[in-house]
Amino acid sequence: MAAGPAALPVPVPLPVPLLVAAAREALAAAPGAGRRRRLPAARALHAAGEVLAVAAGLKPALLWDCGAAGPAELRRYLCRLREAGLAAGRLHVLAMGGSALVLRPGPARGRLRALLRARPAPLVDVSAARRRPGLCGPERARAVRGHLSALLEHLSQAEAASAEPVTASEVVPGDWNLCTVAGVLLGYPAVYTFAEGAENCLALTPLRVFTARASCPRIKDGLRVQIYSFSVPESLCAELGDVLDAWCRELREAFSAQRDFVDLCISSEVVSLPAVAL
Repeated sequence: MAAGPAALPVPVPLPVPLLVAAAREALAAAPGAGRRRRLPAARALHAAGEVLAVAAGLKPALLWDCGAAGPAELRRYLCRLREAGLAAGRLHVLAMGGSALVLRPGPARGRLRALLRARPAPLVDVSAARRRPGLCGPERARAVRGHLSALLEHLSQAEAASAEPVTASEVVPGDWNLCTVAGVLLGYPAVYTFAEGAENCLALTPLRVFTARASCPRIKDGLRVQIYSFSVPESLCAELGDVLDAWCRELREAFSAQRDFVDLCISSEVVSLPAVAL
């Protein structure tokens, strides 16, 4: 009788005090930290859970939003997490336009290649000059593809430059739309783009907000980690149905291939806001 697929190993619980201390040390070492209020333990554990979601293959990257820690501090933080047993695979810190992302180089490059191949690209133009959101025209899509190609080349070179398990690099974005590039790296199935300036046409526009959360008992019982949160104009959901379905299917497949998280919940709701910051 043929043997079935091997069961995934049960992951070792992670030391909560070390996870909290590592996040707090990263912020304390950041330039200009001064006597800033300590990071709450709950936020530190959620940050570790977000890193674990990247390491487990549930998403290609995360945008670091736990304060002003720069690439050097984040790199030390990730090294501490590896020492604690949280992330075995290679991780990379990408500094870009004042923001920092933590990513797995392979999946991040794969995400860039996938969007470069997509015809039409799932890019939603929300420029303020438009009356309503719509898929990008060919000219804007070509410009975005040029930026993504440059970023793909940067990540390939950064990975080849070092064999360290945790690496860091900085890319100068030039005229890139950082909202668009970050959205692609974060694994959103459809990504907003817009002309120069901060204005957009999403005010009071019905948006379907998709959220994916899961429990991470490996870090702490009851800890719920937000893995994804993004929106798509409700008027375009039918047109983007295939890419949304593919995102959902791929996330469920990735979830079934790991043991760090349990109880995946994917939900959506429609909201309309007086202003939307991107």
